[in-house]
Amino acid sequence: MDDQKITQLYFARDEAAIRETEAKYGRLCYRIAHNVLGDAGDAEECLQDTLMGAWNAIPPARPQSLGAFLSRIARNLA
Repeated sequence: MDDQKITQLYFARDEAAIRETEAKYGRLCYRIAHNVLGDAGDAEECLQDTLMGAWNAIPPARPQSLGAFLSRIARNLA
């Protein structure tokens, strides 16, 4: 699914947005968190917090690049 459709799911408050986000960007966010934290358990928790952060931020935010938006959330949380 492309980023625009995923963002539309967030705006519709459809929980499928979280599943689609994790399927597309979960590995990226996990890798960012693991590189910063160095622990698999903490990185997994950070991934879940990143998904929740995206749910809380979209809307009102409408990111130009969903990958960059999620990466920034993961990096800030880690």
